Parts: sequence; C-alpha cells; structure tokens
Amino acid sequence: MSKPNVLVLGGVGFIGRNFVKWLVDAKVAGRVRVVDKVLPSTAFLGAEHQAAFDNPIVEYMQGNLTSPASIAKCFTLEGGAKFNFVFNLAAETKYGQTEAVYNEKILDLSVKCATEAAKQKVDRFIEISTAQVYEAGKKPSKESDKLDPWTLQAKYKLKAEEELRKIAGLNLIIVRPATVYGPGDIGGLCPRIICGAVYKHLKEKMKFLWDEKLKTNTVHVRDVCKALWHVSQKGQIGAVYNLSDKSETDQGSFNTILGAIFAIETSFWGNMASNLAKVNFKAVTEEVNDKHLKPWSDLCKAAGIVNTPLTPYLDQEILYNNSLSIDGSAIEATGFSYEVPQLTEALIREEINYFVAQKLFPPIK
Repeated sequence: MSKPNVLVLGGVGFIGRNFVKWLVDAKVAGRVRVVDKVLPSTAFLGAEHQAAFDNPIVEYMQGNLTSPASIAKCFTLEGGAKFNFVFNLAAETKYGQTEAVYNEKILDLSVKCATEAAKQKVDRFIEISTAQVYEAGKKPSKESDKLDPWTLQAKYKLKAEEELRKIAGLNLIIVRPATVYGPGDIGGLCPRIICGAVYKHLKEKMKFLWDEKLKTNTVHVRDVCKALWHVSQKGQIGAVYNLSDKSETDQGSFNTILGAIFAIETSFWGNMASNLAKVNFKAVTEEVNDKHLKPWSDLCKAAGIVNTPLTPYLDQEILYNNSLSIDGSAIEATGFSYEVPQLTEALIREEINYFVAQKLFPPIK
C-alpha cells in the first residue's frame, strides 16, 4: 500500500519545520509538499530541520495562501493525484497586529485553503487553532468549555474554526495547543527566556507581572507534531482536541527553570502592583520592553551576532492577568500519549542551544 501525500501549509515556521522533520523521521508519507511565503534559506533553519527539507520526499513551494489562484496551484499534483492529508499551520503568529491583518492572514487564509481542500476531497484537513480561545481561568479548560478569546489572534482563530465548520464536504479536525515550545520557538516561551539572559547581563532580579500561580500551560513541539499525525489517522471528523502537557506550567515553575539556567533571582510584582500598572498598561509595557531591548542588543553585539530573529519583546496582549490552563487529556482516549509530559530545564536548554548553534543566541556563560 502506497504512503499518503501530505501538504503542509505554513511549513517553514516553528511548528511546520518540526512537523516536516517528524514526517521524514517517522517515514509515514510518500510525498511531503511544504508551502510557505518564506524561503527556507532565509528562515534560520537548524541543521536537523535543513536535513529534513533536503530529504527527497520533501518538496518546497513558495506560495501566497491568501490568493485562491496560488492556493489551487499548491494543491495540484501531476497525473490526477491528490493530497490525502492537509495540515494548516499557516497564520499570522505575531502579537500586536491590527484586526485587518489577522482577518486576512488567519480567517481569510484558513477559509480559502479549506475551501480548496473540500473541492479536492482531501481525506483530512487539520486546522491548528490555539487554546487561547477559552475563557481565562484557573480551572483547566476542556474542549467543551466556555469560549472567550483573550488575544486578537485567538479571536480570529475561533472565527476561522466557525467558518470552516460551514464548508460542505470538508473533513475537518481542529487542534488547540497550549503554549508550544521547543527547537525553533520564537514567540512562545522564547521572549521570556531572552529576558532571563538580559537580567543575567544586567545583574538584576527578574520580576514579572502578577504572581507565580498564573497558569501558562505548555506543550512540546514534538508532541504537537506527533498529535497532528495521530488525529489525521485516528481523530474523529468534526472533533476538537486540546494539546497540553502534564506539567501544569505556571509563571512560578517556569521562572524557577530560568533562574537555574541563568543563575539569577526571580520574583513577581504581585496582583496589587500589577493591577495598578493596568491603569496605564501601554506605557508600562513600553517601559518594560525598552529596558530589555538595549541590553539584548548589547549581548548580541558582544557575541558577534549581527542578525537574529529573536527578541525579548513582550506584547501587551500577553501580559494581562489571563490564565492559560488547559486540559489536554481527551486526545489520550484515542490512543495518543505525550512523549514530553513535563517542562524541564534540559528542554529549555535544548531550545536555547538550537539558536546558539546558529549564532542567533549568545552562549550562556
């Protein structure tokens, strides 16, 4: 029996590059087409990801996934063949963009790609959403719990979910991961990791807003990749699956890891001081980021780093008192198991070393 054809939309990004590597290593696909507007040669791929892209079963195609004509081309295989599984990892992932940007690069993009997938009668269309669509709260959110998106990204991810459900003939499965981390992570845990490096450089205590109990649940990118393939094979059409590890990560546990890596003291401003900061939160956020950006630039210059995609910038949206507490157990009833159930110091060091090896992050001394 021949192996399936796989289309990975947005496959050069953080989750995408890891998923392409997972597909190559697992030997589950006969052909993998990666579509992205970003060229792999400009995307700071690590050696292991570059090797996966160089594999003969992998084909890269540059494409504009907001253009129906470009999308149709990306979905077309010669000889009347079709893609069996389509994974939509393409979306605007930067915080702090305008609603118009998220509308075009999340909602419209997903709807247009899914519409083509239905037309092509693909076996499964896997949409990557976000666990930020749930109402923020201390109790872990299950797939059926109240939805109340607390970032603009999540608002448009949820709109996309709703619109995709209306597309006739689309064999849709939705995945909602908690904060994804691992090799290649730029926007998940990475900015706070960089803050750790900055405070080591400044020889100051690192203090974050709110308190140590604020939930910031996580899932490793390797488990996300494993789960994507798993739901394409064993997931129920129309179902939603949360992804969140067993570590119940909160600000306190993550700061403990950063304190150990960078040999710094860490603490929190507490709820009273943080609520006072909310009165002029935009100015407070700008002040915090200004404090971090110059030392980070100095650290990079001292290490001979001229160009890096990494930044300690923390957007106002993710600094509010919103708890990301997610129940990721439902997918286990389908036979899935988490291979990386706990967030550890070693895993964060692995994430850092991915960039150190490319001279994108100063070596930790």
